[in-house]
Amino acid sequence: MLWILMTAAAAPLQVARNALQRGLVGDAGPWGATLVRFLFGLPFSLVIFGAVALMTPEAVPNPSARFLMAVAAGALSQVGATAALLVAMRTSGFAVATFMQQSSLPLGALMGFFLFGDRMSLVQWTGLAATTVALLALSWPSRTEATGKAAGSFYGLASGAAFAVALNAYRQAGLALEPAHPIYSATAALCLAQALQSLVMVLLLAVIRPGALRAVGASWRTSLGAGFFGTAASACWFSALALAPAGQVRAIGVIEGPIAAAAGRRLFRERLSVRQWAGGALAALGVVMTALG
Repeated sequence: MLWILMTAAAAPLQVARNALQRGLVGDAGPWGATLVRFLFGLPFSLVIFGAVALMTPEAVPNPSARFLMAVAAGALSQVGATAALLVAMRTSGFAVATFMQQSSLPLGALMGFFLFGDRMSLVQWTGLAATTVALLALSWPSRTEATGKAAGSFYGLASGAAFAVALNAYRQAGLALEPAHPIYSATAALCLAQALQSLVMVLLLAVIRPGALRAVGASWRTSLGAGFFGTAASACWFSALALAPAGQVRAIGVIEGPIAAAAGRRLFRERLSVRQWAGGALAALGVVMTALG
């Protein structure tokens, strides 16, 4: 059951990272804020991996082609998912993009089942379905928001599919490197993934938005905080994925929603509707079923 604790720990850490990133978007833009989670998180990833490696001297890593390909697929899919989500938000608005991006939950579970043989009980599948319905209810766009948004819906769905690929790829990377020591494997995969993502994002921004790179460098103090919380969250996510199927981990990760809502209410004075409360309750039920099924 360690994966449940890891996923539960990842949620508040990710909310903290998002709260810090929110302040960076204005100057660095969304792409600069995205780079922060990788570039400024990498030093902390290396420290975490070093500590884990010292505590597991008996680990015998096997950096096989399967491991390297899985990390590369996960890292690039995560960047691609972010890009598709940004395009969807620009063409169709936040509501439609968020609604379609939730497809990562069922797609991740189905991909793990059909491609990698991940197994879950009937209760867990039911919990995952309930969580999916809850997420759709929470992000369902209004009639006005959804009208004429076909292109954005496609990009939102592409984002969900890419996130599903990333989840399963990171799980396979953790299983490939050192199956007997999943935490060691997960933190090693995290270091390699963030290094690759940082390289890709820096090169991309140097070409299309050099001003974003300057803004990221100027806000290095806040960026370090976002990087730390982002890396701590990612270390927990990667470790959970090395221990359990992607669908289960993604379903438990939904607890980030209520935490984010509480933070938004406290920090930004945001209010929840009746539909959001009902969707949150159904999501909570789905999480419990997925965890205990």
